[in-house]
Amino acid sequence: MGGVPGRPRIVSDAELLDAAARSISRVGPARLTLADVAGEAGVAPATLMQRFGTKRGLLLAFAARAAAGVQPAVRQSRAAHASALDALLDDPLGIARGIRSPEELANHLAFPQLELADPEFFEHALAQAEATRRELRRLLEEAVATGDLRPCDTGRLAEALQVTHNGTLATWAVFGRGRLADALRRQTAHVLAPYLAADPADPARSGRAGGGRAGGGRAGGDRSLLS
Repeated sequence: MGGVPGRPRIVSDAELLDAAARSISRVGPARLTLADVAGEAGVAPATLMQRFGTKRGLLLAFAARAAAGVQPAVRQSRAAHASALDALLDDPLGIARGIRSPEELANHLAFPQLELADPEFFEHALAQAEATRRELRRLLEEAVATGDLRPCDTGRLAEALQVTHNGTLATWAVFGRGRLADALRRQTAHVLAPYLAADPADPARSGRAGGGRAGGGRAGGDRSLLS
């Protein structure tokens, strides 16, 4: 479908890195082979060698894409929600996307071990962490500006949310109860609840018990965000 008959389809780097992500979900970065990714992508291992050189080159490209993808992911999440607070409550980083089980998440959590031990990988890990905190702070500042959150130290609160996200990943990988997206929402709501600025007497600001998507009401002063 599409393309010239008899000519192999050109697989983009993005598709190959998507295949790498799926393969890492299955086996983790340590056991990953170029053959695993090639099989997932439907290409020959030689294709990966031509594009990335080695398994290390492939994983470095994967790490670089993760760092570069933080801002677009958060901006896309914001555009899909009625308010910055809604976006904050609904996994703005897309952490839960594509994670179907604690086992898959555990395989992805093995990646930071590589990133912390290797200077080249660490550079991408640091860039991703800094971008994450920056984008969370931007959403928090918007939520303060629109009156959904009380004025506060948004830098410190962004740090707390980042720690909360990371801790939720680790605990969900162990306990595996419910959906990861729900666990992230529940813990994020718990951190943000003391900062809710809306007047519970104002019905326009007390209707979003679930923090819905675009078109929903704004956050209430009650603690229904935790439900």
